[in-house]
Amino acid sequence: MAPRAVLFDLDGTLIDSIPLIVASMTYAFAGRSRAPTVEEWVARIGTPLDGMIRLWAEDDDDLAVLKERYKEHQREHHDSMVTAFPGVPELLERLAARGTALAVVTSKLEASAERSLGFLGLARHFRAVVGLGATSRHKPDPEPVRHALSLLAADASGAAFVGDSPHDVAAGNGAGVATVAGLWGPFGREELAPANPTAFAPTVADVLPVLDSLDRR
Repeated sequence: MAPRAVLFDLDGTLIDSIPLIVASMTYAFAGRSRAPTVEEWVARIGTPLDGMIRLWAEDDDDLAVLKERYKEHQREHHDSMVTAFPGVPELLERLAARGTALAVVTSKLEASAERSLGFLGLARHFRAVVGLGATSRHKPDPEPVRHALSLLAADASGAAFVGDSPHDVAAGNGAGVATVAGLWGPFGREELAPANPTAFAPTVADVLPVLDSLDRR
């Protein structure tokens, strides 16, 4: 049988927010000699923002300034720069029609995640949104995945986590769920393979067939 519960990462999996994330980083660090490259920033997407910024901040006060600039840009440009990946609304409709329990597991604050889901008309499909404030540890630690399973009253043996980053795969593997690595986001197969996902989905359209095949692996 296909998984009875399916968890999704948000950025780079359900929603195409990577251009906004990169633009917000560029805005926050503008004019600074100590700043991440796009590649360095993208490699850490899926982990908490404070930890990402701290790598290039001078101290805690500087972190707070950079974070506010980053969030300022995101607030202003969110609606014009965030879209659902093609096929995502249809995928969620089909899973919901089957009675599959759905949740989002993200390293963003719940309010930010819920803004994106609501703006794009996706929120109604999810029984739970597990964000930064829900757990003390975060991806790649498995705690957020386990928390989502508890909210759905689902067993790991009957669940899958679909994500686009090695952090998602590591969290899902650690929680004992099947992991599906999506290749339509910013990470390629060569970056995801070392994390050892259960399966790959080249496109959003491949997710449902991959989920249906998991019991045969």
